[in-house]
Amino acid sequence: MEQYIIIGVILLIILLAILKATKKDAELDFNKLVELLGGKENIIHTETNMSRFKVTLKDVSKANKEGIQKLGAKGIVEIDNQLKIILGPESKQLKKYIDEIK
Repeated sequence: MEQYIIIGVILLIILLAILKATKKDAELDFNKLVELLGGKENIIHTETNMSRFKVTLKDVSKANKEGIQKLGAKGIVEIDNQLKIILGPESKQLKKYIDEIK
């Protein structure tokens, strides 16, 4: 019986370590995405709508759209000083991350 408790505790520790590492990787990707948008100083406003992330930029020419697509965006539309980026379920997390760093 003791063996099962020890195995359970070890599995729980491994699971928590994996979850923490995954969260850290996601933050690194968000940090890279902010860089590809021209830095946090270039971001004026953000919005999300389901899987889309809409960002208004001071200077849209500073955004690296090719780099954003390589990072995992499924599509990007540029309208004036806005980019609409199809990211999937990460859109809300990205908005929250940007709101926290600004």
